This record gives sequence, C-alpha cells and structure tokens, in this order.
Amino acid sequence: MAATQPPVPADLGAAYQGAVRELEVLRHERSVLARKLKSERNLRPWQIELLKLQRHLEDESLRMIVLFEGRDAAGKGGAIRRVTRYMNEKHYRVVALGRPTEEQRSQWYFQRYVAQFPAGGEMVLFDRSWYNRAMVERVFGFCTPKEYSDFLRGVTGFEKDLVRQGTVLVKLYFSVTREEQARRFERRRTDPLRRWKLSEIDLQAQDRWDDFTKRKYEMLVRTDTRTAPWVIVRANDKQQARLNSIKVLLNAVDYKERDPDLNFATDPDIVVPGAEEIALMRAERRRSGRFTG
Repeated sequence: MAATQPPVPADLGAAYQGAVRELEVLRHERSVLARKLKSERNLRPWQIELLKLQRHLEDESLRMIVLFEGRDAAGKGGAIRRVTRYMNEKHYRVVALGRPTEEQRSQWYFQRYVAQFPAGGEMVLFDRSWYNRAMVERVFGFCTPKEYSDFLRGVTGFEKDLVRQGTVLVKLYFSVTREEQARRFERRRTDPLRRWKLSEIDLQAQDRWDDFTKRKYEMLVRTDTRTAPWVIVRANDKQQARLNSIKVLLNAVDYKERDPDLNFATDPDIVVPGAEEIALMRAERRRSGRFTG
C-alpha cells in the first residue's frame, strides 16, 4: 500500500503562491526594462545628431523655440527629457510656466513667454506654451471668451513675426487616445513613484475629453499656418513618439555634418501634419457626428 503524502501546511502553500507571483512580477519588470534599454540605445544616434544641431545653432547664432503641447499624460515631459539628455546645458532651457500672477494677468498676454525666449545660439523648449490659452484656460474657464478670441486673432501674427525675424519655431502636439490617457492616469494613481504627476486638472481631463477635442480642432484650424505649422505626434507608443519628435526637430534645421547613413524620414503613422489632422477630424465628424482624437 502506497504511503500517503503528508498534507502541505497552509502557510507553506500560501508562501509558494506568493513566491510565484513575485517571480512573475520580476519577469515582467525585467522584460519592460529590457525594452526600455533597447529603446534608449536606439535613440543614441539621434541624440548625437541633436548635439550637432545644437552646435550649429551656436555657430550660426540661431534661435530655436520648440513647443510641446497636447493632452495630459501624452508624453510631452518624457520626450523633452530624451531630447535634452545629452545636450549642452549652457545652450538650452526647458520652460514650464505656472499660473500667471495677478501682475502678469494685467500684462500683454505673451509678455511672460517673450521673457523666456532664446538668445542667439540657444534652444528653448516650452513644456506647454502660450497655447495654454487655446486649450486648458478655455476649457476650465481660466480666461474670458474675449481673451480667448483675442488670442486666436493675434497669435498667428505673433508667430509670423518670430519666424520672419529668424527664430526657428517648431510646434508639436502630442496626441493620445482616450483609453490610453485613462490607462496612464491609472498608473499615476496606483504607482507611488508617479502619483505626484496626477493633478486636479488631470482628474477632470477624461470627463472633459470632448471639450478638449473641440478646442484642439479650433486651435488647429485657426493657428496652423504655412509660416508656423502644427505637427501632430501620435503618442500612444511613447518610444516611437520620442524618436519621431526628435526627427522633426532635426528636420527643422539644415545643420552641418548630418549623418548620411541615418533615415531622417518620420513615420507617417506617428507624425501627421496639422492640415492632415484637421481633414481627419472633419471626416470623423461627418461620419459619426462628433469629433474624436
């Protein structure tokens, strides 16, 4: 007669199951880390090109402004960090302005942004810009309808003067789907290392999705110009968004010593001209009766 196996203690069984779960988590984290490391390695040739671009700006005393706009959690900050990771800190600045003071509210709207503009040989990257007025301020009522209307009437002339006087201006709009934004918000909510990123405005972004979409459409229609066009970056895939946004910056300036072995063409599934995005949004509205995106 075969000997019966002694029962496994409950606490030992629970410990085993716990160890299995921890092992699965570790394997997942290792896989995620491996993908991130591969992505970072893939960016290195382009980050070297950014150094060449920066040196060209210095040599030619050129001014460059890059606007990073888009929905909350669309990946603007991560893209900015990859752009600037190896750049000479003496010749670039990242500007992320908070709410205007009462004194600033009494000034010309663009004044506090102009105060941050680059000198010759410098690049300034705006993590949100004067287009706050066209999106966040309008959606949440932080500006009056007249202030909003005045902004849309005046911004194109403002940007035309900037470009006419020699400033290289690049306007990037990072776009994610509603589902992807919700997933990223949930990660911020549950991850202690990311919870600080979750703001009160973030908490309302999903409820106001359609409002933001309408303002995005109006902003593109009114401010996508030949002089200062919008570039839409599809950012559901963060790694591709970062790579392609870097390519957009590199293509904005005919800098010296460009690597002939690199393919500078952007992915048309990731980078969409503003005019094309307007056409896509109009087609979607005709098809479904409402905007998406």
